[in-house]
Amino acid sequence: MNSMKRNKFGMFAAVGSVCLIVAAVALAQQQLTVPGANPGVAHAEALSMTFRGVAKAVLPAVVSIETRTKAVTINQPGGQSPFDDERFKQFFGENFKGFEQFQQRQQRQMPQQHGAGSGFIIDSSGVILTNAHVVNGAERVIVKLEDGRELTATDWHADPRSDVAIIRVDAGEPLPSVPMGNSDKMEIGDWVLALGNPFDIGTTVTSGIISAKGRNTGINERESYLQTDAAINPGNSGGPLVNLRGEVVGINTAISTRSGGYDGVGFAIPVNNARWVADQLVATGSVKRAYLGVQLQGMTPQLRKQFGVPNGHGALVAHVFDGSPAGDAGLQAGDVILNFAGHDVEHSTQLQGIVEQLDVGETYPMTVLRDGSETDLQVTLREMPRDFTPAMQRLNGPGTASPETEAFNELGLEIGAVDSDAAKQSGVAEDAEGVFVTSVEPNSPAAQAGIRTGDIIEKVGTQKVNSPEEFEKAAGELSLNEGVVMLVRRGAATHFVVVGSEN
Repeated sequence: MNSMKRNKFGMFAAVGSVCLIVAAVALAQQQLTVPGANPGVAHAEALSMTFRGVAKAVLPAVVSIETRTKAVTINQPGGQSPFDDERFKQFFGENFKGFEQFQQRQQRQMPQQHGAGSGFIIDSSGVILTNAHVVNGAERVIVKLEDGRELTATDWHADPRSDVAIIRVDAGEPLPSVPMGNSDKMEIGDWVLALGNPFDIGTTVTSGIISAKGRNTGINERESYLQTDAAINPGNSGGPLVNLRGEVVGINTAISTRSGGYDGVGFAIPVNNARWVADQLVATGSVKRAYLGVQLQGMTPQLRKQFGVPNGHGALVAHVFDGSPAGDAGLQAGDVILNFAGHDVEHSTQLQGIVEQLDVGETYPMTVLRDGSETDLQVTLREMPRDFTPAMQRLNGPGTASPETEAFNELGLEIGAVDSDAAKQSGVAEDAEGVFVTSVEPNSPAAQAGIRTGDIIEKVGTQKVNSPEEFEKAAGELSLNEGVVMLVRRGAATHFVVVGSEN
């Protein structure tokens, strides 16, 4: 019995060993054959080899940038120090004067500041492209090459409006440079690599796709960003965003983040926009732009309905500056620019890009939609003044009612004349056109449209209004259900709103 058990036990053990061997052989065969049998692996390896080749080609032209400012002594007149307290003076007695002078010297001393960013060489002579905010305020700029060399920049020039800057270095020999691509040809879903020096840890390569195009974030005055999910972090600013051909399609510029680091939403200046600025900075050290002299406003679906303009067409003029090329050409607030210099206008950002790159002093045709009809105008462009920026002042303080104020109307507004007190509160001249908003009823159609106390309403529909009576007459002729278009001035800026309808 015992021998039979042992034999039986031994037999089972032997069979078990055979099963394990067979399973191991099968697993080994599976591990060896699966990759070769799966065509996706070959595709993935091909993409990996592409990334490797792009990184190898571009990295030598990517630089790290360190900026330094001088230590300065600043005066703070009127500043209140805790040592001004009489109790401190009594405590220190006759020694207080010397201690106070020491403390004041310490307060006024601002130490040297350091900054870090990235850039890339666009010309073998030593021209580097980066962001303006990387070099703004710098007293000294140090460029660190990929091969370990450190070079002090000979000069640098920046254009804050577009956030583009160039830096020059003299290496004594030609430097590796990276070719420029065509950002207009990039499409959503295209692979890209972002290169730079995040957190000053050293040059880094990350991958992602183009997530969106034409993004406007409010960071800069001139925007039409490429959005990417390639990891971009502090320190990446100014580095290149490249396509799979190793061509630069953007300058990594900003991130949208709640954590302060990578959240998957990064923005890059399209290289086609940056190239025009960079060429001028290299040639003259400054940027010369043509301008119209208008304030443009994005159109909501309600505004498009009111003005009769379909999606993807037109730029709405909210304000025309006095003495500007647009003013001289007869452009008016409420006009919708449909075509400029032979280019169909899709939106305000595109129009800005068209205008600023045209020749100063030349006259160009412009087609506008005015009161439902197309009108052709001729405008002679001039150079944009260096201090010109769209004024967007907003008043937040509550206003006081004028003696001419009437009760809340159907729109939820109390309206008064523009007298001296109203003009002072609104920041306009006493002879300014329009009526003064003395109060806005909470949750009313006007409040939902964004009208505030202290605003000046210049037009209702197509009618100019200069008294409460004119306002009520013009508003009474329009339907609140269909929406009432108003031109509203707030400080030095004007914009259109639709009151009623689907606010």
